[in-house]
Amino acid sequence: MATMKIKKGDTVRVIAGADKGAEGKVVMVDHKKGRVVVEGVNMVTKHTKPSMSNQQGGIVHQEAPIDASNVMLVVDGQTTRVGFQVEYKERDGKQKRVVKRVAKATGKVIDD
Repeated sequence: MATMKIKKGDTVRVIAGADKGAEGKVVMVDHKKGRVVVEGVNMVTKHTKPSMSNQQGGIVHQEAPIDASNVMLVVDGQTTRVGFQVEYKERDGKQKRVVKRVAKATGKVIDD
C-alpha cells in the first residue's frame, strides 16, 4: 500500500458509511490494514468478561476501525485531499530530504 496520508492526532471527517458527516480526532492508525480509529465514530458494543483490570465486566461501548478511504482530512474547517512536497535541506554538508504533507485545497503545509 502507498504512504498513509492520515496520521494519529489529525482531525478527519467521515465521507462514507453510516457515520457520514461525523468529525473526530484520529486515535489510532493501522498501516498494514489501511484502517483508522476515529474518536466517537463507528461505535460498537462489546460484551466483556470480568477480569483483573475490569472487575465488573459487562457491556462496553468503544470505537471500531474504519477504512482510511472513508475519511478525509480537515484543515481550517474544510475537507481536503493530501499531497506531498519534497524539500532538500543541507545539514553537515549533505543534502537531507524532507517530505511534508500539503493540503491540496489551500496549498498550506500541514506538517511543520
